[in-house]
Amino acid sequence: MAAVLSGLRILVPESREPDLFASMLEAEGALALRCPLVHILDLEDPKEAEVWIGQLVAGEFQDVIWLTGEGLRRLLEIAERHGSRLAFIDAVRCIRSITRGPKPARALREIGLSSQLAALAPTSQGVMDALVEEDISGRRIAVQLYPGSGALLLLERLRDRSAVVFPVTPYRYAPEADAPRVAAAIRDLYAGQIDMIAFTSSPQVDRLLDVAYETGLESELRAALARVPVAAVGPVVEQKLRALGATSIVRPENSFHLKPLVRMIAAAWSQQ
Repeated sequence: MAAVLSGLRILVPESREPDLFASMLEAEGALALRCPLVHILDLEDPKEAEVWIGQLVAGEFQDVIWLTGEGLRRLLEIAERHGSRLAFIDAVRCIRSITRGPKPARALREIGLSSQLAALAPTSQGVMDALVEEDISGRRIAVQLYPGSGALLLLERLRDRSAVVFPVTPYRYAPEADAPRVAAAIRDLYAGQIDMIAFTSSPQVDRLLDVAYETGLESELRAALARVPVAAVGPVVEQKLRALGATSIVRPENSFHLKPLVRMIAAAWSQQ
């Protein structure tokens, strides 16, 4: 697949692994235009997360639903700062881990553990579908959330089925990414100076729309998304993009990782 992306000018609003993703694209000949949209930060006050970790270590949970790999890693860091990293890992080993997608599963493997129940679709609905045949009434289920309201429906549905739910959000977003750079990227998209844009998380889409609204570029963004091909890492991102009017979307069918995303981008570019 040498130089299969030659000539492609692709906007990479990656927030967690910008250099890795951009380098993968550049290795195939693309010109990757980096534009970070969301920064991930430690909690200002970790007390609630510390209490949650204490409950986990004390054996108060029967299941943990891991929604993001970043969340598991951040909880490990908090536990390590308090000298309870090994106790944290041992506690997770003793209960069932339910994963929403490949990233939390990978984070579990990094500490020698594995998922006992994986959602077929990396969405909150996918998690509920995985539990559909179980009686979870009274079951003590911990849920690792991500910032924002995207996963709150999952908590509601678990409680509707009478589960006892213990949520924790172990990190926060700093959405004040470089707004002038983001606005300039929107203008370039609208002007046809960018051939494709790739999203690896739904908060990136949210932030792009926020900046467009703040800078008076919402109509330009929507017009650009209706015309410019867009790559989405998974179905949640795709759904958000379609709601904004994106029509030409490519994404991996089953494996929602960076490598399959690069392959889909290459396949789409080769057809142009």
